[in-house]
This record gives sequence, structure tokens and C-alpha cells, in this order.
Amino acid sequence: MLSYGNFYDLIYGVLLLSVLRTIGASLLFVLHAAMTQTDKLQEYLQRLTPAARGNLLTELERLELCGAEIPGAASLMEILRAEFRTNGQNLKHRSAPSRYFFAPLEPLLVDGAPEHANTGAIQRGSLAAIWEWISRDLLPTMARDYVKLATELITADRQGEARRAASAFQTKVVKSLENTLGSPDSASQIRFRLAAYTASQSVFDDLTKMLGVLRAREALAKFNEALPAKIARFDGAQFAKVKALLDAFAKQNAEQVPFALTLVAGRLKTPWHLIRLATKAAASKNAADVAAAPYAIAVSMVLDRLEDKRALLRFALKSERILVAREILVGAYDTEYALQVRIDQFAQSDWGRRLDELMASIAALVESEVSRFPDNVGHILGSRSLRSHQSLSARMTYWAWKGRDVVSDGFAFCRNLVGGPERSQA
Repeated sequence: MLSYGNFYDLIYGVLLLSVLRTIGASLLFVLHAAMTQTDKLQEYLQRLTPAARGNLLTELERLELCGAEIPGAASLMEILRAEFRTNGQNLKHRSAPSRYFFAPLEPLLVDGAPEHANTGAIQRGSLAAIWEWISRDLLPTMARDYVKLATELITADRQGEARRAASAFQTKVVKSLENTLGSPDSASQIRFRLAAYTASQSVFDDLTKMLGVLRAREALAKFNEALPAKIARFDGAQFAKVKALLDAFAKQNAEQVPFALTLVAGRLKTPWHLIRLATKAAASKNAADVAAAPYAIAVSMVLDRLEDKRALLRFALKSERILVAREILVGAYDTEYALQVRIDQFAQSDWGRRLDELMASIAALVESEVSRFPDNVGHILGSRSLRSHQSLSARMTYWAWKGRDVVSDGFAFCRNLVGGPERSQA
């Protein structure tokens, strides 16, 4: 049971965030009531609808991932998780009709840092708020009819019909959103209403991304099915196949290319290999030429994922999951090294400056953890072995890359002299 003091701190923290970010008033009212009678906390929570309790858990977990310190929140989340996460079940599985509706988004969902631009991806934590807004504000009658029909079909194990019902409702939502988002005033009203369901500032952007995905859901599904199941090394024949699929997709769905790139990234064994779609199409390895390449957005997307990893590292350290933190850190170092080596003059680019900020923040997290121990006690996160590129074999690989680049650039120079641009092989 929460103590009065801790729960007061929790409410104070949520109220403070509400002033800054306009958290949902209905949740605040119930939480305030619970604060006055802490011995009846579970009773007050049961007075919330399951959807509202689910939203509260999602919101608290989102704030936790952001690094927000709210005393007493852990106890409250423990109560809510006992309800929603029994036997390992995730919250998203509790509403089958909404799960069918959001099915086209599933390969694009991430659980990373919510408050930064996540190109080509949608925050899983935004879905609950978006569904509440659709059900209560956008199309309440149609949503109610869809939920009733979908529930009946799913209960009867008529999965195909349930998917068709979801598709029909998706089409209605797309048409409504296209009309609603057409004016600045309407967009402002939508932002205001979404704030009643979440404090996340990214939820509106995720709503617009959802619109883009649903518009091209059939093309994205076809593209996703055609991709190799796993890509161990993004080169040679597999690269050529993916590039051809991507080019064909982009001709008809240029605005949805970032989502297609996210699908590709999901098949890669090595996440940073996504940048090859930009570097291989560039006139040279210089950052300016890579930025002008057709799929240059891939570099920014790799940095987006690195930012997600930073948030997960913070959470792992806070939870004292050191082995998980080590794995995250190794991936971050590998990505940093690859970007710096594979793109020339990277440090002078906007990408390079963003990478420097991210790695400085990661270094601060690691230093804070390592400094908790005496100097004569080694810490796994402080080991130089985590930076595998500093080994002898990695340095030899580096010089092999550089040697190949010299030859490649030489051929490109000669080719340009006779008027035929050669593409980088990075």
C-alpha cells in the first residue's frame, strides 16, 4: 500500500506535468480522490474503466521511459501491471477490435524515446490515446458499431471477416482524417483533444503517420511480404533485390518510403547497414553527396534508433540490468563507428553533430554508473573491449575499407572525366 506522503508526491508530479503538458483531466480527478483515501487505492482504480486504467499504465510507463522521476509511481504501476500483464500478456492484446484496426502498424511500432522525431516509426504508447480519440471524438458511432461487429466475429473465430471489418473501418477513418486534418484550426483542436488522453507530445505526429500508413497499407503489406525473412549481410544479391523492391514501391508511394525503410531495417541483422541504401546510391562517400542521395533519410533513421537505444540504456541502468545495458552499449558503439567510417566528413555534417550529442549523453550515463564503484573495481560498462573496432582485426578491416574506397573513388573520378557518374560502393 502506498504511503500518504509517497502518493502525494505522485500526484504532485503528475499535476506538475499536467501544467507543462496538459495531462488528461479525468485521470487526475480520480487520482486526486485516491490521494485523500490511500487505503482504498485499488477501489478507486476499479472505478476507472479498463481502457482508462490501461491508459494510465501506458502513460506512467511512457514517463518512466522518458526518465521522469515520480515517487510512488512504481507501486501504482505494480498494481496496474498485475491486472494487464498477467501471464506475460501485453496491454495491447486486451482490446481485440483495436488490435485488428492497428494491425497494419504493427511492424512499424517502437517502444523507444517518445519525445524525439522517429522517422518511419510509430510509438506503441500512442496507440491507446489514438484509439480513445477515434472512439470518442472522431467517429464514435462508427467505432461503436465496428467494435460490436469485430468482437462478434473474433469470438466466432471468423478471422477473415474480422480483418475485412477492420479494413472497412480503416477506410472510414482515413477519409475522416483527410477531411479533418485539412485545416490548421482542425489540427489544433485535434491536438487539444488528444491531450486529454496522453501527455505525450508525439501523439499527434503519430496520428498523421498512421494516416500515411493506412493510405498505403496494401502496398506496404505487399512490400513487406516480398522482403527476405532475414538479411545477415546487406550486400550483393540481397541488397540488389531489396533496392529493386524499394525503387518500385517509391514510384507509387513516395511519402511512405520511410515506412518501407523501417520494414527493411526490421530484417537486418546489423541495424546500421540501413545506411547502405544511401551510401551506395551517392556520387561519393562525402556527407554532402550522401545527403543528396535518394534514400538519405536512412542515415537519420539510424540516428533515430540510436536515440531510442539511449532511452533504453537509461532505463536498463535504472533497473540495474547491467548485461542488457552492455548489449545496448555495444550496439551504440558499433553504430557510431560505422557512421564515422562509412561517410566521409561526417563530423562536419548535421548528422555528425547529432551523433556527437547522442554519444556524449550516452557517455554521461555510463560515467554515472561506473562512478558508483571504487576506482580499483573494474566495471563491465567501462571495459575497452566493448568498442570492438579498437581491436587489431577491426583496425585491419578499417584499412581494407579505406583501401577499397581509394580504388573506388579513383574509378569514379576517371568515370566522371568521361561524363559517366560512378556510384559509391560503401
